[in-house]
Amino acid sequence: MQTTSTLNITFLGTGTSSGVPMIACSCEVCTSPDSKDKRLRSSILVESPKTTLVIDTTPDFRQQMLRINNKKLDAVVFTHPHKDHIAGLDDVRAYNYFQQKEMDVYANALTEESLKREFAYAFSDKRYPGVPELNLITIDETAFNVGEITLQPVTVWHHKMPVFGFRFEKFTYITDANRIDDVEKEKIKGSEVLIINALRHQQHISHFTLSEAIQLVDELEIKQAYITHISHQLGKHEEVSRDLPPHIHLAYDGLKLAV
Repeated sequence: MQTTSTLNITFLGTGTSSGVPMIACSCEVCTSPDSKDKRLRSSILVESPKTTLVIDTTPDFRQQMLRINNKKLDAVVFTHPHKDHIAGLDDVRAYNYFQQKEMDVYANALTEESLKREFAYAFSDKRYPGVPELNLITIDETAFNVGEITLQPVTVWHHKMPVFGFRFEKFTYITDANRIDDVEKEKIKGSEVLIINALRHQQHISHFTLSEAIQLVDELEIKQAYITHISHQLGKHEEVSRDLPPHIHLAYDGLKLAV
């Protein structure tokens, strides 16, 4: 894999499927005035000098793009077909209009099937004017390029569902996982930065706990790690951050990294 330029990463959202605050919840996290305790659904924007891509289009995609005043998007890359990761795809219509071209959409076969079902109107033979214009590109475990950015898929397990994480030379992004096979861990080793999901402190059927995520970071000897896909059950950003090891951080919406 060769990525010759620094990549800029923006955390568009760092929350779990319900977001934080959660509808109808009055817990101390959901009512916190701290902006870092307000989390849209999990997604990142990856930028090189020539290429901009987004990992997943959450239900908050429109709000996320407006919040950072994004004007250019070359591709969408999907991790898996759950609703909180695909629901915002319709809003790429704005980029179709201003960029005057289809949006390249990279997804595995499982996710493609869901996209065609959820957004059937965008794939029908007779399409209503103004529907999203999408160029579906099937990916598997083979590394691929989006512009000059190289992505190496990493298969992780979300309970019984295979989900793609992605390695971009110096950093790896993993969301919605609670188990990673040893052969896939080898693809992560050597990353300078790991972005990894941790839902809460208590055990969960399909997500790492905070302690499990920390253990994985240390096992893989990662220099810097950022926790994402966080629920209100994890606790307040400031309080949880105080107890983390120096090389592990809670991500928050709007955080920017250069790797």
